[in-house]
Amino acid sequence: MEILHGVCIELKEGEMVSIIGPNGAGKSTLLKTIFGLLKPKEGEVHFNGEEITGLNPDKIVRKGMCYVPQTDNVFPSLTVGENLAMGAFIREDDYRDRLEEVYDIFPVLKARRRVRVGKLSGGQRQMVAMGRALMLDPKVLLLDEPSAGLEPKLVSMIFEKIIAINKTGVAIIVVEQNAREVLKLSDRGYVLAMGYNRFEDTGQALLSNEEVGRLYLGG
Repeated sequence: MEILHGVCIELKEGEMVSIIGPNGAGKSTLLKTIFGLLKPKEGEVHFNGEEITGLNPDKIVRKGMCYVPQTDNVFPSLTVGENLAMGAFIREDDYRDRLEEVYDIFPVLKARRRVRVGKLSGGQRQMVAMGRALMLDPKVLLLDEPSAGLEPKLVSMIFEKIIAINKTGVAIIVVEQNAREVLKLSDRGYVLAMGYNRFEDTGQALLSNEEVGRLYLGG
């Protein structure tokens, strides 16, 4: 089944770009295609001036892009520290300095570094997933529904951490159902509908767009 139809998006250095739209619009499919988990029938993916269309994820990771899926994104039987170490498995240097940088972003993880991840809250598990991706010091981070299933206070906390990551210079593409909140934080946003680009603008402009508000933001 063809899910995406000529979708075109751009992420600039240091930006945070959000992708919103109804269920079934192709948002997660787009991230998986960018990251090489799905192979496009046509079209191209470019990263840092290089075409990476169809490359396997293990090769894309080495070029500086990481992906955090919505589900099954941690090892529950391993500790926080072990999960983060797994994120650095392809590094050939000493990753301890990077580990401390990740702990600076997520202090609660340092405090719980010896706790098995399966015993953590949903918000803390999501931090582990993002922290593990950051262990490779990526240029680009792809986040698929980072706030899914979390209670409101945890949603705010996760968004704060995403902004903190972005401020370190990591460019981010985030797919998110909490559209109004994520657009407030984004430099730019795209609205996908039925596999097509429906709208593209700055986050604030999309929030102010009456049609976007009526169709995709609950009025």
